[in-house]
Amino acid sequence: MLEKDKKINVEEILKDLDKYAPKRRGWHWREEHDEPIGEFTYKEISKPLENSRSLPSSRSFNNIDPQPIPIITSEIASGRFEDDIRRMRMAAWHGADHIMVIRTAGQSHYDGLIEGTPEGIGGVPITRKEVRATRKALDLIEEEVGRPINFHSYVSGVAGPDIAVMFAEEGVNGAHQDPQYNVLYRNINMVRSFVDAAVAKKLMAWAGTLQIDGAHNANATAMKGYNVMPELMVQHAINSKFSELIGMKSENIALSTVPPTAPPAPCLRYDLPYAVALRELFRNYKMRAQMNTKYMDSCTREATVTHTLNLLISKLTSVDIQSTITPDEGRNVPWHYNNIHAVNTAKQALIGMDGLMDLVELKKDGYLGEKVRELKERAVLFLEEILENGGYFEAVEKGFFVDSGEYPARNSDGISRKIDGGIGVGTVVERDEDYFAPVCGHFGYNNIPEKYKKPCEPIDGCTLCKHGKIQYIDELDEEDNVYRRMEKVKEDGTIIPEVEWKKDGYVSATIFIPEEERTAEAAALEMGKNMNLIDVEVIHKQIMQDAEGTLVEIKGRVNFAVKKDELKVPEKKELLSDDLMREYVKENPIKIVAATVGEDEHSVGLREIIDIKHGGIERYGIECVYLGTSCPVEKLIDAAIETKAQAIVASTIITHNDVHTKNMKKIHDLCVEKGVRDKFILVSGGTQVTNEIAVANGMDGGFGRGTHGNDVASFIIETLMKKNEE
Repeated sequence: MLEKDKKINVEEILKDLDKYAPKRRGWHWREEHDEPIGEFTYKEISKPLENSRSLPSSRSFNNIDPQPIPIITSEIASGRFEDDIRRMRMAAWHGADHIMVIRTAGQSHYDGLIEGTPEGIGGVPITRKEVRATRKALDLIEEEVGRPINFHSYVSGVAGPDIAVMFAEEGVNGAHQDPQYNVLYRNINMVRSFVDAAVAKKLMAWAGTLQIDGAHNANATAMKGYNVMPELMVQHAINSKFSELIGMKSENIALSTVPPTAPPAPCLRYDLPYAVALRELFRNYKMRAQMNTKYMDSCTREATVTHTLNLLISKLTSVDIQSTITPDEGRNVPWHYNNIHAVNTAKQALIGMDGLMDLVELKKDGYLGEKVRELKERAVLFLEEILENGGYFEAVEKGFFVDSGEYPARNSDGISRKIDGGIGVGTVVERDEDYFAPVCGHFGYNNIPEKYKKPCEPIDGCTLCKHGKIQYIDELDEEDNVYRRMEKVKEDGTIIPEVEWKKDGYVSATIFIPEEERTAEAAALEMGKNMNLIDVEVIHKQIMQDAEGTLVEIKGRVNFAVKKDELKVPEKKELLSDDLMREYVKENPIKIVAATVGEDEHSVGLREIIDIKHGGIERYGIECVYLGTSCPVEKLIDAAIETKAQAIVASTIITHNDVHTKNMKKIHDLCVEKGVRDKFILVSGGTQVTNEIAVANGMDGGFGRGTHGNDVASFIIETLMKKNEE
């Protein structure tokens, strides 16, 4: 059982891992929820979580955290599963229930399972121990948040069937499986790829694993993805129907859909018809919407805007799983907090568009309808041509699957593979007539003796039926293993920043430099070194104007650690109860004067603090004399003297030249000059105000972001109580 205020203990998860068995198999879809959340009624939400972190703006809505209907994915690829587990917990608290772990680079060409927990490159090595530990951790995390969490990775490559067996045994809930991925993008022999896929898909069907295909790879890697949309549909069709024929249920088959463009292209004119056409052609299958990584640069803002536009298409055309590729794809730095930002972008956009289709309708005529029909016709014609030429293998050999042409156009840039070529060629052999494999979830001819009810009966159960029969291997490498890595970063009372791995020490800094691009980049690196950062790199740069300046983001590692036991952590302020405050004010009337001081016209924040309709301090019976905005400091103090107020509440937003601090000091100094400083409790608030800043500038207390009326009322009343005691 996890405790929300304590870190997840990876060492405990690793204990007795050889005895662990998955609690469940199969994919879990969210359950609908038809009751109000807070004061709002929603059209399309799922059951709320028992423990979660709501969006920052939820503070204005009693911290509600409605969950959309689609599954939300968090894709993780740090290279160290022990650090991924902590990231998974964070993602789950923000609403992710599909944790997709990307394989380490090159694992497609491994000819068998690897063991232990070596460090990965571009992803995590998918080993039994890594999978088992992760699934065990997710068991705890899903109990904590109150929703089943789907664990996912890849069943492809030369060792695809081996991985499928292991996934079925270890309770992996979803997987990528598409033989065309092997053929087109890994040059694995066609015959071998499709035979392996048949075996893998049969095992996935046995385990109830959700399959996501790989057609998005063509879209994300094509020179002109917006031209190859008919080709993508054909790839979806081949894999989906192949999976069904092998025995996979249609509801366990998901198309990995990727919008083919992004701004500055007129993306909706391309992406929306494509999405509609997919839904119409493949209505019996599930849809998994993924962002197109091809167009990701290093700008997080740009990636987030494109992600949001993709989410609009998801909402307009329906989506069952919403993937959340992070802006880090364009930086190759998979950082904790960007995973969470991406999950929150999906949750925020989908909830914000709740009930959208009750408000709008997609036009069936005009451009949209015509383009949808055209795309479907091109796809059907493409598939017919494949059949006329002898089938998929021959079509690939002839280079039908192109990179830039819209069918039927071909620009001699097709991906051509030989039927008798590629990795693993010649490794498929026909089974003998008496072939018998005593295992369940088996694809193809299996000569099971009639006296047995199931194939594994002669061996008293296979590993799919009896988990204890699995031969578990812990670690093989004495140096490259989880225990060695954890020993190097064990808890020692110090705090070091991190963004990818525990105690990696990385931080980022955003710097505007008033120089042209190359000079700015060189200057930013030098500035990072002068900040005593190690291994400084530029992770993003953007020209504001060729001559006027460049925005540069750098990353680097710090060369220090903070000692936890030496920190001066302020105690959490306990507020007086509402009943106590009302009773006190009833017996001891309190009056305050309040205004936004200086040249500041902002009034919303202050009104929320004082107005009864916003739950402000008036609800406790405190009388508020409000002087409005742009109030001179002298007028505020004079009003407090005239009305015999006990407190002055000044709101001041940060402005150029730190006027907010100057206004606070001016209030204090003027009160001293008038001889009334001891008569008033001086309170200041604003978005950039902290208690420390306020006190340093003569105030009794300061309040910043997230402040409510009860915070200010409690401070004023408690201060008066102490004065009376004196």
